[in-house]
Amino acid sequence: MNSKRLDPLIRRAEKREDTLAKELAKKVQAHEQQARRLEDLARFRTEYEAPPAPGTALSSSLLKNRAAFLARIDDAVALQAKQLASSEEALAIERTRLLLASRDKLVLEKLAASYRLAERKLEERREQSVLDELAARQHRRPSPEDGR
Repeated sequence: MNSKRLDPLIRRAEKREDTLAKELAKKVQAHEQQARRLEDLARFRTEYEAPPAPGTALSSSLLKNRAAFLARIDDAVALQAKQLASSEEALAIERTRLLLASRDKLVLEKLAASYRLAERKLEERREQSVLDELAARQHRRPSPEDGR
């Protein structure tokens, strides 16, 4: 096989690897954004959960509203934690895809290098054969001194 025939496959593998690397970068950004949202929600809950300033009178309806709001924040935190876990899974999948694409490209590059080496050795053998043939012809030719 001609090593040049692998070049389009290698270029395609490189393009796929680049595309997957960009996808991974997007997933990393999305994951970091999900993590920041979870941190923000947790911090907001902690701040809202803090007891009111001393001397502040709270009615029972305000306490109920406060408890309901904290429950909604807890739900949002739980939902965000699920989204973060889902984001982690997507990130792991993208990393695996990129790893496999990198391996595929590497295999093709090694195969092409192996073919190039074999082609080079074959060419060297051909050149050596031509040189051997030329030397044999010159050796078989009678020299002008032999004819005397």
